Amino acid sequence: MKGMCSDQIMGGGKVLDTSALISWPLSELRGSMIVSSQVGELEKYSPMRADIIHSLGLVISEPSRESLTTISKLAMETGDMTGISPTDLSLVALAHCRGATLVTDDYRMQNLAENLGMNWRGAVMNGISETWRWELKCIGCGTIFDSPDSPSSNKRELKQCENCGSALRLRKK
Repeated sequence: MKGMCSDQIMGGGKVLDTSALISWPLSELRGSMIVSSQVGELEKYSPMRADIIHSLGLVISEPSRESLTTISKLAMETGDMTGISPTDLSLVALAHCRGATLVTDDYRMQNLAENLGMNWRGAVMNGISETWRWELKCIGCGTIFDSPDSPSSNKRELKQCENCGSALRLRKK
């Protein structure tokens, strides 16, 4: 089942990160929401699980542009944009606009949800106990850079300093 999220909070339900799709019992997944880009992720990490998931009646939906914009702005403010994938950003935005509980073990997603006052829970792990703000700092000259304005498909790849060419590191403010 596919659908677009309107910015009216509908309330209830669960939006599942890929970690929940892989680790939760199948009986817990029925009726939960995912975004379409997760289907490819699941097929990559667990092809057998992907085959089973297709038959469970998960709701494949996408967040509204407004929700994506809200979450993107927050991710830039908190510095979480540096380490979040497009799929993860969409999941947080979907949970936000649907008023659903976000189920994830990803600390960046939990940090965003907590900053927005959204309901969230860990899939397997307990999750964060406090929110953090992040910044990008050059290890050579010490220059601090703004968070990027879009998510990265490679969470581990940070840019180099435009002033001295040294590596940038993400650190807690």
